[in-house]
Amino acid sequence: MKKIAFLTALMIGCAFQSWSQKNTPVQLHGQLKVSAGKILDKNNREPQLRGISMSWSIWGGKKYYNTNVVNWLKDDFRISLLRLSMAVEPDSGYLQDPVGQTRLITRTADEAIKLGIYVIIDWHDHHAHLHPEKAKAFFAEVSKKYAGIPNVIYEIYNEPERVAWPLIKNYAIEIIAEIRKHDPQNLIVVGSPSWDQDIDVAAKDPVTGYANIAYSFHFYASEPSHQERLMQKADAAIHAGLPIFVTEWGVGEADGNGKFDQEKTAKWFQWMETNKLSWANWNITDKDETTALLKPGAPVNGKWKADQLTPAGSYIRSKLRTLAEQVK
Repeated sequence: MKKIAFLTALMIGCAFQSWSQKNTPVQLHGQLKVSAGKILDKNNREPQLRGISMSWSIWGGKKYYNTNVVNWLKDDFRISLLRLSMAVEPDSGYLQDPVGQTRLITRTADEAIKLGIYVIIDWHDHHAHLHPEKAKAFFAEVSKKYAGIPNVIYEIYNEPERVAWPLIKNYAIEIIAEIRKHDPQNLIVVGSPSWDQDIDVAAKDPVTGYANIAYSFHFYASEPSHQERLMQKADAAIHAGLPIFVTEWGVGEADGNGKFDQEKTAKWFQWMETNKLSWANWNITDKDETTALLKPGAPVNGKWKADQLTPAGSYIRSKLRTLAEQVK
């Protein structure tokens, strides 16, 4: 009887492992590409990846850059996408500590790849055009490492501030050219002016000459200036055929605080679903603010209980779990 029970358990375990391997997001969608203004998967369908953005890779959010948290987000939150926000300019960021920051980001990315989810490697910098050589060095290193691995997405300029589109575009062309020396096909996401809001401006003069280029769009659902007018700008870009990736959005206001307006959040959420846009919600940290998903003092190894999640954390977790069931 013990032998039969053991063999039965072994068969169940093998069956579960097989199901898990065959049904990871990357197994399901494979290599991403851009075609006719849309981000498509290996089956020429819009994958609509959904997930979480880590916080800045310094300060309080740094402690959550570990394999236990990645596993918990995949298994409990049911994410298909993880965004790694590598700090660049602040103290202890990449400009001061390129070796340490690269090690932190690649170690976390490696775990996401192991689990079969997509991972955005984000150059989290508001002034990237001021130090393109540093960005080229970083993206040369990671694109060599991850060439041919379909999980990896490169986000080359997070939220340019009030920077003219020609400057952003010229910077993007430099970085794209560097990445394409090593990785000819993985998706690259280009920033747009005014904190990734002027997506309609990018749509009028997009980068040409390279395949699989998308554009980031950010919003904060309760921010007074992020309502109808901003949605219309994004609609105009979509109508113009610009492939859009919502690499960051939050339930509160742009400063991370403000009201969690559930009605406004639901409207933006439905807009993303209607347009089948992939997204990453901001952010995994235990800072005392509206858009933080964790309450202060939440464990650094995941395994968060319901009372350790903020209202934003509970809301996003519920949405991700519900939508993941529909994908199955």
